[in-house]
Amino acid sequence: MGPRVNDRIRVREVRVVDEVGGQLGVMAPRDAVEIARSRGLDLIEVAPNANPPVCRIMDYGKFKYEQGKREREAAKKQRQAAEIKGMTLRPGTDDHDLDFKIKNIIKFLGEGDKVKVTVRFKSREMSHPEFAYAALNKITEATNASGVGTVERHPIMEGRQMIMVLAPVREAAPKKTDKPAGAPAAPKADKADKPAPTTPTEAGSSNGETPAASEAPSPVAEAPVPATAAAEPVAEPQQVAEASAAAA
Repeated sequence: MGPRVNDRIRVREVRVVDEVGGQLGVMAPRDAVEIARSRGLDLIEVAPNANPPVCRIMDYGKFKYEQGKREREAAKKQRQAAEIKGMTLRPGTDDHDLDFKIKNIIKFLGEGDKVKVTVRFKSREMSHPEFAYAALNKITEATNASGVGTVERHPIMEGRQMIMVLAPVREAAPKKTDKPAGAPAAPKADKADKPAPTTPTEAGSSNGETPAASEAPSPVAEAPVPATAAAEPVAEPQQVAEASAAAA
């Protein structure tokens, strides 16, 4: 049964809200219906339990559409929240069957569904729960390795059953960085960007070396070597005699 509309609203007075959310005050339902019809809309009772009841002026078809949309979304969320897959095995399940069940569990977790794993015991199997723990540990390791699920409820005994619940892993949020994405990177010093030195002095200074004294220009000319310092040839005896005769 839907809300009461227009002439079906039979109370002494109502609080009226117009189509844009404005308050029109408290008035008789007949007056509110006349205002709604003058605007080509309907008067809909949205809060019958209020004192006085609250009515809104709007299109009834649009109201029904929005109400149905909200109900469908709520039912979808509830159905998704209650969706849980079941997987049953025995302590003596062989490796081949267990691997097949693990593939199905990974598939269910990848689709976003929870998985309830149940190990059922019979007769003397209750005295060896370590086999069930080994099977559940293998399932847990496989789901962790695949990265699609994690243990939501660790294995516990409930009567003749051991139950474990696996939940899908949510996508990890991206890590935040201290530097904003659009910030330009700081320029790096590059030796190739430096201008080439034009003089030997600048080249030495740029390399952190002190220019040699020989490279610096000297205003004083080099002193000539004295004649006495030069090596003289040794005179032979014949040359000495000729020199003495010429002198006489």
